[in-house]
Amino acid sequence: MNKTSTKSFFFAAYLLAIFFTVTGCNKSTNTTGTPPTLVTMDVTTTATGTGAYSGGLITTPLTETLTGIGVCWSASNQNPTTADSKTADTVTIESYASKITGLTPKTTYYLRAYAISASGTSYGNTIQFTTSADVSALGGTVSTVAGSATTGFADGTGSSAVFDSPQGLTIDAAGNIYVADSFNSAIRKVTPSGVVTTVAGDGSIGYIDGPIAGAKFYAPQSLVADASGNIYIADFGNNMIRKISANGTVSTLAGSGDAGYADGTGNKATFNSPRGLALDAQGNLYVADQGNNLIRKVTAAGVVTTIAGKTTAGYVDNATATTAQFNQPNGIALDAQGNIYVADLQNYAIRKITAAGVVTTVVGGLKLSALISNPGALTFDAKGNLFISDQNGRVLELTANKVLLSLAGKSATAGFADGQGTSALFNAPQGLAADASGNIWIADSNNNRIRKLVPPSGI
Repeated sequence: MNKTSTKSFFFAAYLLAIFFTVTGCNKSTNTTGTPPTLVTMDVTTTATGTGAYSGGLITTPLTETLTGIGVCWSASNQNPTTADSKTADTVTIESYASKITGLTPKTTYYLRAYAISASGTSYGNTIQFTTSADVSALGGTVSTVAGSATTGFADGTGSSAVFDSPQGLTIDAAGNIYVADSFNSAIRKVTPSGVVTTVAGDGSIGYIDGPIAGAKFYAPQSLVADASGNIYIADFGNNMIRKISANGTVSTLAGSGDAGYADGTGNKATFNSPRGLALDAQGNLYVADQGNNLIRKVTAAGVVTTIAGKTTAGYVDNATATTAQFNQPNGIALDAQGNIYVADLQNYAIRKITAAGVVTTVVGGLKLSALISNPGALTFDAKGNLFISDQNGRVLELTANKVLLSLAGKSATAGFADGQGTSALFNAPQGLAADASGNIWIADSNNNRIRKLVPPSGI
């Protein structure tokens, strides 16, 4: 190497060193700044009772370089510090996830996030949690109610009924299950005893509003029923939110039919492959607008606004919902307090949006992708337990006291078998719905069947 090229090389390296020192993680090296403000992420515990997951969200602009972040915890100190047990995680701009090990089953702990800078150590709010006994061996009991290995379109009872990639599910007040039979572009009805009939659609793709007998859809993905007997549908291929009224009339609530992103009313609003749907007590719909990476809200009058996310795919928790990022949001559900839960498909995470617009990760994430490798649909039961379909072959439960259980199926094992726990097999389970008795109904999409899961007792 000649002298000129040698000087150029070292000068370039010098400039790079300055760049990363000054701009690393977009943080200033100013040592006279202010320490960051943190929010401690929800704590989820493992089914064995020996581990947990949490993290931190930085909610104020950084004025100093962070030299350490993580969570700290104690069974005796109600305000734990870094002198207690702690994790040491990778410094990121807005948020981070922590995996906690070495806990004792059936023990109460106190945990909070921390961040270290030149000004000292900042702490987030303290969360108290109790680990469970080892319930990892508990499994739900799975049976098949309707459908068979055959792909097609036929009404009937039990295995004589035929579906083609059933996706979303919802349950009416009488306990009937409605199915978005996606590849048949139809809405089907399944009684608790397994009698299947067609509500709307004839197996062909299209877009027709009007009397239910002639209505057409295009690959519907999810649906939700209200207390008045109306059914709302995420019409995926038509980029619309459709409605089947209790009197049997199909109409378009919102969407123009074109893929795009625009807030507005009725056909002035646009969606891009709407996937998940949830309904609140005021009649507002919440939509996982998958192709736009957004969470949208649709009022009963068809007024569409954006609740959270940016059209650019990413993974950012944030105290401001519209600066947070998702990557192909899939299922969506509301808890009793009005928090929105999102199955964030390509971020391998369950995310939470509070009424104040704070977006955090409940469980999973890019660093913890094995926990929920392909999150699909979400549903809450009446007790506040959250059920998750992992399209990689499992149905999971996040209990009301934040214990994550694998109820049925095997990860990365596609198949078909009824039975209990890991002896049951699914093939890309999708839609979920909880009935009044606490049973979980499952659209087993690649098996073309509607399955029923009875959760275990003793949790």
